[in-house]
Amino acid sequence: MSLGERRNAEFRDRLSGKSLLSALKDGGFVIYFRHATTERDYADQADTNLDLQDCQSQRKLSLKGIEQAQMIGVAFAEKGIPVDEIITSDYCRAWKTANLAFGRYDRKDSRLNFLPYEEYTESQVALMKTAVMPLLTEVPTDGSNTVIVGHDDLFESATGIYPDPQGIAYVLKPDGRGSFELVANLLPDEWGQL
Repeated sequence: MSLGERRNAEFRDRLSGKSLLSALKDGGFVIYFRHATTERDYADQADTNLDLQDCQSQRKLSLKGIEQAQMIGVAFAEKGIPVDEIITSDYCRAWKTANLAFGRYDRKDSRLNFLPYEEYTESQVALMKTAVMPLLTEVPTDGSNTVIVGHDDLFESATGIYPDPQGIAYVLKPDGRGSFELVANLLPDEWGQL
């Protein structure tokens, strides 16, 4: 088990259930989703045939992943969780997760993309952290939340937590000073239980 996986296993929610739902309804959070489940899990970012404009060259959402994304969207609608901006990586599995869940995404941001390697050096991890931190620390519009749909390694670079399994989300509270507090994590089926 890697350090990031241990930190994921050790993470304890600061808010949960009705108190988390109430806070989310007030807004002010960044909700970072690792894209929904794919047909298989492998490092396609290191594949020389990968083309970000061609979904056929990338990992695809599985039927389970499609159901997860739709389940998340239904829960957000039923629970009245306000979402303003939805940002995804350029990868098809990320923006398709957003589309299935929320019926849209507002923009793709290449800062959420992997570097094209299967294994990362410390300097590459630092580069990913530098890229993703502004997205994780930007305070959302008053009374709303920002949704980000990205990938595992980017989130781990910024938090030290490996977001597993696919479809998991972490709720972050930006402090307005370039940092954030990790508040909660939820699996796809847990949104409906809030």
